[in-house]
Amino acid sequence: MAESKTAPIPSSDYQPLIVSNPDGTYTRLLHFPSVPATPDPNTTTSPVLTKDIPINPTRQTWLRIYLPRRALHSSSGNKLPLVFYYHGGAFVFFSAASNLAHDFCLTMTAQLDAVVISVEYRLAPENRLPAAYEDAMEALHCIKSSQENWLTEYTDLSNCFLMGSSAGGNIAYHAVLRASEQVQKLDPLKIKGLVLHHPYFGGKERTGSELKMAKDPILPLPGSDFMWELSLPVGADRDHEYSNPMAGNWSRMCECIRGVGVRVLVTGCYGDPLIDRQMEFAKLLEENEVGTVAHFTEGCHTVELVDSLKADSLFLVIKKFMSD
Repeated sequence: MAESKTAPIPSSDYQPLIVSNPDGTYTRLLHFPSVPATPDPNTTTSPVLTKDIPINPTRQTWLRIYLPRRALHSSSGNKLPLVFYYHGGAFVFFSAASNLAHDFCLTMTAQLDAVVISVEYRLAPENRLPAAYEDAMEALHCIKSSQENWLTEYTDLSNCFLMGSSAGGNIAYHAVLRASEQVQKLDPLKIKGLVLHHPYFGGKERTGSELKMAKDPILPLPGSDFMWELSLPVGADRDHEYSNPMAGNWSRMCECIRGVGVRVLVTGCYGDPLIDRQMEFAKLLEENEVGTVAHFTEGCHTVELVDSLKADSLFLVIKKFMSD
């Protein structure tokens, strides 16, 4: 049953982009256009084809598969690596069909020469965490046994990476923790790496970057607090393990990731209020002998979603990480 708890609006000059209605429903004021899939190679000249398949009709969750067109004509027989992608939006906004996520996945597919699967998961506050984590795992189980021909013919399930932007990075991280306990059940799907693109983590204690960039136009501090209020289980604070990996059982977390041999790439930008948390998280992984690559550069939160040159640079880093 979806939750419909009314959340208070934070007492500040922050103007929320989602408002609660008297009947317990919510109205989102932030929208991006949706883009349909184009599965037929004869109806598009795009170098990347896309197709939607359902995961759980009851939950209205589904997957969008991105396939390089050249795979249809390749005679090498070599299958392509697989990247699961979880879009951002503070757990509250957007869809796998939103043009921002869709265009990013198109570029990623072409640049990485990989099959990309973008996951449509349930949003908060109607479905609070861990709903998105559950959907992330259901997507993995769906693909490992799928007979979809783009997967059986062109995709190497044993060379799989989980990736997410912002809140999607948080989801990818929690999906890896859950997957580490289900390795045999996920076979033949084998997760080799985790790519955290500007991961969305929080905590009760403010970091220096959060205080310095409290009025950041993309991720203002009151707005971030409000998103956690809407997303976490009712009554939980920002030191809940879903928000703050440093406040939970981080030694077990590191052990889980290290135990299944998953390598981690943490990326971020110095102009992101979350940068201190991201750098601290990467350092924690390194200190606990988790194979970790940290890549931090100039820019703002998830700048690569809107800046093609930044995106190209990011995909070069990811491509190297995947091939190492």
